[in-house]
Amino acid sequence: MSKELRYIVRLSGTGLDGTRKVPYALNGIRGVGINLARSIVKIAGIDPDARLGDLTDAELRKIEEVLKDPFAKGIPVQMLNRRRDPRTGEDLHIIGPSIDLNLKEDLDLMKEIRSWKGVRHAQGLRVRGQKTRTTGRKGKAIGVSKKQQIAAPPAP
Repeated sequence: MSKELRYIVRLSGTGLDGTRKVPYALNGIRGVGINLARSIVKIAGIDPDARLGDLTDAELRKIEEVLKDPFAKGIPVQMLNRRRDPRTGEDLHIIGPSIDLNLKEDLDLMKEIRSWKGVRHAQGLRVRGQKTRTTGRKGKAIGVSKKQQIAAPPAP
């Protein structure tokens, strides 16, 4: 019984390349780096040299379960991307479009409490202490421009 390779595998709302090895294919999910992907494969008990398209539905469900709550499945806390969440205080790992939503919420919170970073974000300036005298001038006048001289008409 020959099993066909699935070229596109859907995991966590993302279409992944089924021809790649499992850790490298999982790296295509936003919020999952290569080290986390290797840990997920190890915890799920899947051969890291296998192709993602060759995995069975049960193996894909194992990966999906680990992705939903990696800390509960044995992933170390230092590998999570949202430790000590400001609102809940929990250690979370966020994947997919939730990353953008959480970033926007964090920026809005900083602006609301008027922290230094929030004020700089609101003004559209550099946040992390970079110099602004000569750089970061997008959208503003750059340099000095001279007025063009209009040539006088020739004398008769």
